[in-house]
Amino acid sequence: MENRDWRDFAEDVARGAGEILRRNYGKRQSIHYKGEINLVTDVDRQSEEYIIGRIRSSFPDHGILSEESSELVSPSPYRWLIDPLDGTTNYAHNYPCFCVSVAIERNGELLAGAVFDPLLSESFTASAAAGAFLNGERITVSPVGELRRSLLATGFAYDVNQASDNNLDFFREFVFTGQAIRRDGSAALDLCYLACGRFDGFWELKLKPWDTAAGLLILREAGGWATRLDGSPYDIHQPDILASNGRIHEQMMAVVRRALESDAP
Repeated sequence: MENRDWRDFAEDVARGAGEILRRNYGKRQSIHYKGEINLVTDVDRQSEEYIIGRIRSSFPDHGILSEESSELVSPSPYRWLIDPLDGTTNYAHNYPCFCVSVAIERNGELLAGAVFDPLLSESFTASAAAGAFLNGERITVSPVGELRRSLLATGFAYDVNQASDNNLDFFREFVFTGQAIRRDGSAALDLCYLACGRFDGFWELKLKPWDTAAGLLILREAGGWATRLDGSPYDIHQPDILASNGRIHEQMMAVVRRALESDAP
């Protein structure tokens, strides 16, 4: 299959799973806890079962890494990375910011991805070396070149009240240097919003591969940049990300350095 074929399949699967989320949105959920405040709903699992079923039916030899299940390891060079409901806490509270994220890689290289927001019917897609799209229309990152005029996004891990690396130092520095910060609770959508110019920069700690796989490819294909907080290369297996439209990246890195220096003993 061509990369665009992978993209079309990923989008179709994401839309199908998104319909499950939309159909159950606002209804009483059965909520289970994986930690003190880290929750999962029955709808997460329904969405995941649908996605895995579609993949296994079409590509039974492929590997699958998903948030809510043990990894399906395969000798195949292809692996799917899926988040059946990114923004579970939002979903459980009827806060309308969540999505489905589906991506495929070959030997660790991202080939295609789709992020679907079922409430807004927004489908962000990309395939390697073929651009990024929102509902079929090509998207690019914003032209903003000054951090002071930039709308930023971030998120906080579930252990924010226990861990020392809780992102609060970075948040404090960025809130004084950017125009404003949003914290919507979906890293996949944050990356897509960055890709289409709604955000200008994004950073977060303690992410997982399924959080960023599709969004990272969409961002890169839209002309955006992504590194680790220290400026070293980022890939989906790194826990921290600093992403931008490329124009404010060095300015964001300077803020990160200030935050680290102020936190030093």
